[in-house]
Order: sequence, then C-alpha cells, then structure tokens
Amino acid sequence: MCYLAILHPSQIIVGLSAGSPVGSPLKSPVGFFQIKEGGEIAEDSPPSQKKHSRTHSDPSTIGDSLLKKGASIRRSFRLVGNKKDKTLKQEQLQSVTEITVEEKRAGEESVEIKESYILPEIPLTPLSVMQINELIKTEVLEEAHLNLLSLRQEFQRERDECREEASPMELAKKEKDLSILYRAMQEKVKEIVRNSNSLSSLNKELLMHVARIIQEEEKREAEPGGVVVLGDWRGAWREAVSEGVEATLKRVPLDRPEQNASWLAIHLGLLGKAIVEDLEKVKRELQGSYPPSFNVFSTYMSCYHGAVSQHLNTLQQQVTDLKDYYALLDWIINRYESETIMSSPSLRPEMEAEKTGLSLEEGFLDQLKGKYCMRAKEDMRASLDKILELENEDIWIKKQAPETDDEHFLNSDIHMDIWTNVKSNAVNSKRIDVNLEMRVVCSCLEELQQFPKRFETKLRYCCNSVENPSLWADYQITYINSFTALMEHMEGYRESCPTQVDHLSREVDGLVHRLVQSLEDQFKNDVRPYLRRMMTRKWLSTDEDFQQLYSRTEKLTHRCSQMRPPYVQTFLSCLHYYVVKEYVSQLMKNNYSCKNRKHDKAATKMRAQWNKLKDLFEEMTTHDWLHPVGDHLSNIIGETNKRDIKNHLKLLVADYPDISKKHLSAVLYFRGLMRGRERQVILQRLTELKRELGTAGNIGDNRRALFSDMQVTVTNTDRLADIPFFCFLLPDS
Repeated sequence: MCYLAILHPSQIIVGLSAGSPVGSPLKSPVGFFQIKEGGEIAEDSPPSQKKHSRTHSDPSTIGDSLLKKGASIRRSFRLVGNKKDKTLKQEQLQSVTEITVEEKRAGEESVEIKESYILPEIPLTPLSVMQINELIKTEVLEEAHLNLLSLRQEFQRERDECREEASPMELAKKEKDLSILYRAMQEKVKEIVRNSNSLSSLNKELLMHVARIIQEEEKREAEPGGVVVLGDWRGAWREAVSEGVEATLKRVPLDRPEQNASWLAIHLGLLGKAIVEDLEKVKRELQGSYPPSFNVFSTYMSCYHGAVSQHLNTLQQQVTDLKDYYALLDWIINRYESETIMSSPSLRPEMEAEKTGLSLEEGFLDQLKGKYCMRAKEDMRASLDKILELENEDIWIKKQAPETDDEHFLNSDIHMDIWTNVKSNAVNSKRIDVNLEMRVVCSCLEELQQFPKRFETKLRYCCNSVENPSLWADYQITYINSFTALMEHMEGYRESCPTQVDHLSREVDGLVHRLVQSLEDQFKNDVRPYLRRMMTRKWLSTDEDFQQLYSRTEKLTHRCSQMRPPYVQTFLSCLHYYVVKEYVSQLMKNNYSCKNRKHDKAATKMRAQWNKLKDLFEEMTTHDWLHPVGDHLSNIIGETNKRDIKNHLKLLVADYPDISKKHLSAVLYFRGLMRGRERQVILQRLTELKRELGTAGNIGDNRRALFSDMQVTVTNTDRLADIPFFCFLLPDS
C-alpha cells in the first residue's frame, strides 16, 4: 500500500504565503488520501489533526467532502501523464462524480433527521478566540461550536482549579470572550434561520448544524459551573423564524394608493401567493433539515399567523376607500383560510393538523366592519350628491323634457342609480358576512332618509325659473314615479331593516304627497279664472271659458296617464272631485238667475258640458259616485213645471245626502225660482226626504261629502226661506 499526496500548485502557494500550517481539515482545501487496492481512495490526516476530522461525521457532509476532494483529484490528474492517459482518467472521474451527486441528492430526499445525535469529540485545546470568531463568520458552525464548547470547558476548569497563574482578571477576560463568542454564534444562527428559505438546497446541511447546536445548548442550560452564556436558544430560533417571515411579507410589492387605485387588492393577491410559496418550501425543504421536536411547519405557520395579523393591522391604517375596506375584509374572512392560501392542496397533510388562525387583536374585525359601514354611508351621501348634481346639469339647467320608459311612464334614472348603489353594497357585504350586509344596508337607508327633502329643496330652487307649466308638471310626475319606484325597491329590505325602511317610507310618502299637491295646486291656479265665469251671463252665451277649463283638464289627465300607480288613481280622483265641486259651486254663488225661460238653455248647456267632463274622467277615477250630480241638477234647472221639481229631489238626496236647504235654494235661484209658495214646498220636501233618509242611515256618509264642502252665498231670498212655511199660509197675521 502506498501514499500519494496530491496538491494543486496554486493551493500550495496560498498555504505557504499564509505562513501557517493548515489548522483544520474543514478549512483546508486539500487533504491526504490513501490509495488502497482496487483504486479506492481513503482519507488519512496527520495525527495532529485527527481530533478535528470528526466535525463532519454526517453522511451528507461526507458526500460533500468527497465531491470537493474528487474535484481536487481531477485537477491534479491534469498535471501528470500523457494526453491519452489524461483523457481516459478525466472520463473515468467524470462518471464517478455524476453518480456520486445523484446518490447524494437521492439520499437528501430520503434521509430524515433523527431526534438523537452523537456529539463529535470536543477538542482538548480550543482554537483562539479570533479563529473561532472567523469560523462563525464563515459559517463553519460545527467546528466553531465544538471549539466554543472546548473554550467553555477550559474556562470552567481554570476557574474550578483556581490555579495561581490564572488571575481573576484573566478569568473575567476569558468569560467576556466566551460571552461575545456565544452572542456571535447565536446571532449567526438567527441570521441563517432568517434567511433559510433563500438558501439553496445544497446548503440545507447548514440548518442541520443549527438544529444540533440548539439541541446541545438546551442540554447544557442547566450545566453547573456558573458560566454566563445566552439561554433560550429555541426561543431565539422561533424569533429568527418570525423575523424571516416578516421579511418575506415586507418583500411583497406594495404601491401607494395614489399610484394605483387597486393597490391593496394587488398587494393582497401577491401576499397570499408569497405565503403559499414560502410554506411550500418549508414543507418541501426546511422540514427535513430539523429533528421532529422543532415542529418546523407548525412553527412557521404560527409565525405567519402572527406576522400577517400585524401586517394587516398596518395596512388597515392606510385604508380610506370602501373598495379597499372590502378587499381587506374579504381577504381576511374568505381568502386567507381558503384553498387559495392556507388550505392550499400543496400544503397538505401538514396543514390539516393546524387548528390555529390569524391572531388578530381583540375587536379588530368589528372595528374594521364598523369602518366599512361608516365608509359605505359616507359614499352613499356622496353618491346622492352626485345624483343631484347630474340631474341639475343634464335636465334642469337645460330644461330638458323627461324621457319615457318602455311602459310609457315618465322616467328618471335616479331611483335605479340609488337602488344599484344600495344593492351593490348589500351584495358585496353579504359575501363577507350576512350580519355585515344588514348593517351596511341599514347604514345606507339611514343616509337615504335625508335625501327626499334635500332633493325637493334642490328641485324647487333649480326649477324656479321654469316658465312652462307643462314642463314643470312633467318634472313633478317624473319624480313621483321615480320615488315611488325607489320605495318599491327598498321594501325588499324591510325584513332586515324594518325601522329604517319605515322612516324612509314616511319621507318618500311625504315628498310624493307634496309633489302631487303641488301639481294639483298648479292646476287649480291655472283653471280658477275660467271656473269663476261658470254659471254667469257670459257662460250662458259662450263656451270659451268651459273650453279652456276642459282643455287644461284634458291635458293634465293625459299627462297623468304617464304617472305610475298607485298615485295616478289618487291624483285623478282628487282632480275629478275638484273639477266637479268647483263647477257645481258656481251655482252656490247666486251670481246669475235665469229669467224668461232661459233655464231651459242653461240646463241643456249644463248637461252637455257635464257629459263631456264625465266622459273625460270615466275610466280614470274611482269617484264614479260624482257622475250623477250634473244630471240631477240639470233636471231641476230644466224642469218646466215648477211643481214637478220636487219629484227630482229623491234621487238627488239619495245620492248626495249632505245637500242642504241653502244649497237647494241656490240652485232654485239660478233656475229663476227665487220666491213663492212653490219654492217653499220644494224646500219643505227636501227636509222631509232628508228626515226619511236619515232614518235609513244614509246621512253623514263622509265618503260622499260633496255639498258640505261648498259654501253658499246667502241672499234675502235665503233668509225668507228660513221663515216657517205656515207663515205664508196666514197673510193677515
């Protein structure tokens, strides 16, 4: 058996220039190999270095050593032999090297780090403090730790033996050196652990040394001797893991809100991806570098829960927009523990054993939901302000006529804009939490309660200059329709927000009622001059005033056909009642009395006009009980024989039991029957009929109160009508 020392020239030069022998096989670039029979190479170190050769006793470490030395042998072989031999030897060595690498990688995948281990032999004489520190800096951790233990034992021996040459000052200096080295070792361990996910797979053995150092130091924590060293290495390891996780999160790109409107949604998407990729690497590579007691995956998972919670707390302080509040809540509640991130199939089965979740501060989610609701309410107000602004710019300022929808109703899109806003908030918040949906909808409805009055104020202010009555009427009908439709939409939330819907309903009903009343007042002001000239001499001779009344009434009723139910029926019934009441009321003013048989002409004219009005309202009103009054009065006025007038009273009183003697006296005055016995007989007959019908219970039917709403102008004739009937039978009294 022969020995062959193979040294590369450059390596020899470097060693000599250093001026010192090789201190450790772990730091030495070249070793000694024994060539056995069959070409097998075996390491043989000088006796002085034997005690350090155990520092890499791990199988995978031996593989690395063989690879390095094999490469060194190849380089040496290139310097000797002829060209043919050199080619042959290179090919042979190359094939051996490839096989060794494949075997090593296969071994790395299959080897599981066991809990127990055998500590390599501790050197009797430690390296110098500077040398140990250099080993720590260059991450030769196993050798550094063994020498650190040796230095520790040396210090304990010197202190225990209390040798004369060991002064207290020297012991204090050595203890300080020991403390500094331990601190440097722990910081290096933490640095390696922090950056472990960025290490290449070939350097994972470094983590094995880290784990063994931690285990060994945990065993020696209770070691007697009073040496001051750092404790809680496992805690330092967890701290390093946590710092590494935090560093991973900080590396995720995060734009400023002013740079990108979707800054948070993009960041959260990248954040989830980074978490999964990191945990996949922990499962695939880091777990196998630690003994089972380290619970590597569980520790990383726990650190991620804590770090992500802190990160989310920092993010929420930057959030101001509703979409960002939604993105944050949705990520926390729906995405973090979903298959997208923590429940990813790639993290099974390890993840299935984990029961913990985000360690958010108490009340964090409730606070975030409260801010979401508040922001939704503020956005609702801003949206309503924008609706008013657009309506003013697009419609009111331009005096633009409203459009009609598919059902031919006058229409504005404001109710759809409002409903879409509320609906989108409800749908989005429901994806997060059903209870949050209710809170958000209630918040939106609370803000919406103020809108009807704000809208009315703005409408009247901006449309004050509208001179076209028809256009103003169209606006009012349009917004009656819009707010009616809005309330129909909001009724869908009555079950979840009954109080808010009730309040909103009252506000909307109030606005619609005021719009209807305004429309009615506008019509009254428009037709009042023409109504005042009914039942006068001019009325009897011309149809001009009635035509104006009819034309304006017809236009409004036609316009109201574009009003949505149920307000259209209510409005048209009120309109019908007003026209009938005011038309008949002109008889009660005693402005004209038909003479010289003009009552026939007046009755004919009244009947014709009444039929036109009746036809106009026939299919639009619910007050069909008003239709007969014109015929009853026309019959009384047109009756040729005065004595027969009383025969028309029964039907009149039956249909309108609220008619009084004063009302009938006014009708008789217009007929031309101002005094006389026949007039008194007619009035007496009215009294008898009212008494009879009163017994039947028809008097006082408020649903048919017509004449009771009419004031009568009292004349001398009416005063005579109050004198008892028997006074006219005794002229001498």
